[in-house]
Amino acid sequence: MSKVLANLLKKAESWPTEAQEELADIGRQIEAEINASSYRATPHELAGVDRGLRDAAQGKFASEGEVEAVFAKCRRS
Repeated sequence: MSKVLANLLKKAESWPTEAQEELADIGRQIEAEINASSYRATPHELAGVDRGLRDAAQGKFASEGEVEAVFAKCRRS
């Protein structure tokens, strides 16, 4: 166990029960993520994926040719 974690746990012994339970909940969440067999994106992450897919469908990203033109210009500089 890291010194930082050991110190925090020692301090947590004097915390109110509600705060200790909150820390325990966070620990359980981390443990579940470590032991999960697959990743589950958060709603915020899924919204970002949806935005990116919408933007791509609307042609908001540079084409391969446009990107290459910028790289070529930068290489000449």
